[in-house]
Amino acid sequence: MNTSERFWDKTASQYDQIEMKDEQTYINIIKRTKTHLKISSIVLDFGCGTGLIANKIAEYVKGIHAIDISSNMIAIAEKKAKERNIANINYAHATIFDERYKRGSFDAILAFHVLHLLEDEHIVLQRMNELLKPGGLLISAIPCMGEKKFLSSLLFIAGRIGLTPNIRSFKIRNLIDTIEKGSFSIVESDCLKKSSQEYFIVARKI
Repeated sequence: MNTSERFWDKTASQYDQIEMKDEQTYINIIKRTKTHLKISSIVLDFGCGTGLIANKIAEYVKGIHAIDISSNMIAIAEKKAKERNIANINYAHATIFDERYKRGSFDAILAFHVLHLLEDEHIVLQRMNELLKPGGLLISAIPCMGEKKFLSSLLFIAGRIGLTPNIRSFKIRNLIDTIEKGSFSIVESDCLKKSSQEYFIVARKI
């Protein structure tokens, strides 16, 4: 078990409470995401956490494969889906490189609050592109903390001493460039919340 996995396993039981302090942002993300999905869509939710978004959009798509590196997060997500009688989500403790996921399998990949946590975002974006069908969508939300120098510095220090996972402090222009270099074209880019510089970005596989 690596450092990130341990961190998220420890965080899992409080995750919903922490995230719902910003419930309006989640409402906006879900609302915007649904406009890009079809009832026939097969979706991969990469870094699904406790299923906060997957469980909300399940009724609007054909099926969801939801993955996370934290087994504790997955256990909570599965429990919530079972309680709500949601049958079209397959939760798995897995990475995006798991061989069960085949080239051209998905109409959309969701990557909410995850891209800034990756050490190898270029390789992951290549894998996302590979897994998407022609014209498939990458739908993401990410705080661009590089726009906030003081916060960026604090998070860097916290990551170095092990209080948090290492966090990439993107600036929005750098983030868009990174996504475009992964053979995507930007469909939509909009700031969800100015205080955290969180952006909602949709990109189409070229």
